[in-house]
Amino acid sequence: QLAESGGGSVQIGGSLRLSCAASGRTFDDYAIAWFRQAPGSERKFVAAVSRSGSGTEVADSLKGRFIISRDNAKNTAYLEMRDLNSADTAVYFCGADYASRGSRDPLHYTGWGQGTSVTVSS
Repeated sequence: QLAESGGGSVQIGGSLRLSCAASGRTFDDYAIAWFRQAPGSERKFVAAVSRSGSGTEVADSLKGRFIISRDNAKNTAYLEMRDLNSADTAVYFCGADYASRGSRDPLHYTGWGQGTSVTVSS
């Protein structure tokens, strides 16, 4: 099971670091990905990190602003976000892929938490 935290309200141009804390199965048994969901929209891929943390990928539109990482010793993954804009406003979720498929499809992920809300305003 995963639990997201670190969201909040931030001004345009600001930064946030989200955390995804895991409990249960061995943390490095699975890949982790972040998704986000704006009101009335589907859940969309943001970034993913491999089991070891050596491999990462970020949605093309977010490259250069978002960085994903994980600390297996702390059973936690992170999403660093900078230069935020109003389009980044959403609820952010992290999910686990036990098959480590490198997928961007939320259907391939499980263990979702309640999400953490990010609001970017002027």
